[in-house]
Amino acid sequence: MEQDLKAKIDQACRTAEDFSKLYYESLDKRRYLISRMYMDTATLIWNGNGVTGKDNIQKFWTDLPPSEHTIHTLDAQPITSPEVANQLTFLVKVCGQVKYDDKNSKSFNQTFLITAMGDKWKVVSDCFRAQELLESSTN
Repeated sequence: MEQDLKAKIDQACRTAEDFSKLYYESLDKRRYLISRMYMDTATLIWNGNGVTGKDNIQKFWTDLPPSEHTIHTLDAQPITSPEVANQLTFLVKVCGQVKYDDKNSKSFNQTFLITAMGDKWKVVSDCFRAQELLESSTN
């Protein structure tokens, strides 16, 4: 059992690296194709705004200004739950910087739930949050 879990964790990490590279390249350079990476019933939460369905997600991403993402950290773990027992499913967490148009870069966190559909990985759930620094108050 322990060896099997280690193998799943290793696979999750490798998959997360490959998936993230493809995802952010698509988002930054071929955004018109991004819906191919989502399940038909996927959900996107972007800074608190919810979008459901891959066609609506495609429109949402297309309406945003051009972007450039840089990944700083990446983590992944296998999901072992009865709901996805027969499907390989991973939780992927990404932290980095994003720059829209010529504006300043902002830190972001993005969490994906991805699942294997045939030989492709599809996003089930995607939660993006831009990070703002808290103002420190000095008395």
